[in-house]
Amino acid sequence: MRDVLPEITKWWRAGERFGLATVVGTWSSAPRPPGAAMAVRGDEVVGSVSGGCVEGAVFELASEAEEPVLQRYGVSDDDAFSVGLTCGGIIDVLVEPVSRETFPELGEIAAAVEERRPVAVATIVSGPGRVGARRVIWPDRASGSLGLERLDAAVDDDARGMLAQGLTGLRRYGGQGERRLDDLAVFVQSFAPTPRMLVFGAIDFAAAVARIGKFLGYHVTVCDARPVFATSKRFPDADEVVVKWPHDYLSSVEVDERTVICVLTHDPKFDVPLLEVALRTNAGYVGAMGSRRTHEDRMARLRESGLTEDELARLRSPIGLDLGARTPEETAVSIAAELIQMRWGGTGRPLSATDGRIHHDLRHETP
Repeated sequence: MRDVLPEITKWWRAGERFGLATVVGTWSSAPRPPGAAMAVRGDEVVGSVSGGCVEGAVFELASEAEEPVLQRYGVSDDDAFSVGLTCGGIIDVLVEPVSRETFPELGEIAAAVEERRPVAVATIVSGPGRVGARRVIWPDRASGSLGLERLDAAVDDDARGMLAQGLTGLRRYGGQGERRLDDLAVFVQSFAPTPRMLVFGAIDFAAAVARIGKFLGYHVTVCDARPVFATSKRFPDADEVVVKWPHDYLSSVEVDERTVICVLTHDPKFDVPLLEVALRTNAGYVGAMGSRRTHEDRMARLRESGLTEDELARLRSPIGLDLGARTPEETAVSIAAELIQMRWGGTGRPLSATDGRIHHDLRHETP
């Protein structure tokens, strides 16, 4: 829903009523992940739930929605799903009418997302509970109810854990909120702050990495100790450009499991102290640019600095996948490819040379 949030918030603030369709479950080669959304107001449509496969059917359902309903779309079988997906996957879509009355917290959610404050929305999508019942969870409070105090408490705990990791997906509970049962399904959509990409080294390769990092949805920071090179004019796609010694800057900022650190400095006096700090954080990715010879020299220096083999094993160096990249733009693509591979568990091989599912869905529960 993040992609359509700015537009639907305008409709909501104007007091309008509209239909909102959200992907809450996927199976096999589903075209869009859980959380993807499409909103319908009259003949106006924003967003997408399938990349085009079933948009027409979802549009009709969202246009007419009077009550929340869960609809499955997928490959036809004996039960005959309503519309087939050309990709062969299956998606479950929750369609609901939205207005100030049905979704009073939407304005607060939009404000939190804009201000980079974490918030999660938990919605019952199937089971004995009321489909469409919603609870909004912040790190320190919650509003709304799913119908039972015990269920609210269980979902609050799980949603806060998912929010800390930036996860979106289904959680199943018993009719009274029991965690070991699966009578009802609750879709938890996390609006965590945008993951960070920290790019160190104000070189032409960094400009390309910043550009593709922004394209992938990261909050991008470029840092270099040299003010003549670290300028906003040279890095227009970066959210911020910092003039500071890299290891000092990294020591001063918050790093979590979704943070990406790209070390492009090419200079031991910068990258060795920086990597000493980086490899001891819980960053999800630490990569460093350089030749094989540079890598071996860097590893030797890091061992001398006291880093353990386990810490050194976290370093992706030379950075990126082996695509034969040469230009800054091609190198940025190879780095982006490695980030995507690590996030979703791909093999990095041509799809034409693999079998089975195309999408490696590691972070979301499937129906």
